[in-house]
Amino acid sequence: MKLFLILGVINGFLAVALGAFGAHGLEGKISEKMLKTWDKAVNYQMFHTMALLVTGLLMAKLQGGAMNWAGWLFFIGILLFSGSLYIYSTTSIKTFAMITPLGGVAFLVGWVLLGYAVMKYL
Repeated sequence: MKLFLILGVINGFLAVALGAFGAHGLEGKISEKMLKTWDKAVNYQMFHTMALLVTGLLMAKLQGGAMNWAGWLFFIGILLFSGSLYIYSTTSIKTFAMITPLGGVAFLVGWVLLGYAVMKYL
């Protein structure tokens, strides 16, 4: 429980910092298309930061492997999805963009497991 709350807080901080960096530090240094890619990474990181926080809070009430796995998958999704887009948008190396769907799958499975845990235990 506490771990997912801490990961949520750290990722929330990073999403705000990286959003500001994209808006102020990258403008004019990378293409408009890549800036939109950076913004997408920030948005998905923040959305799933909220999912991490909700998972951590729900773990106080709900126990079970599904909830734990959901939290880890949200975190892994942030690393793979947002992380690969951050690197891709600043380097234009397409290999990094090919990692992004793996993060998207992690997000999807995390949401399914969160829903399963809520349905089963609440």
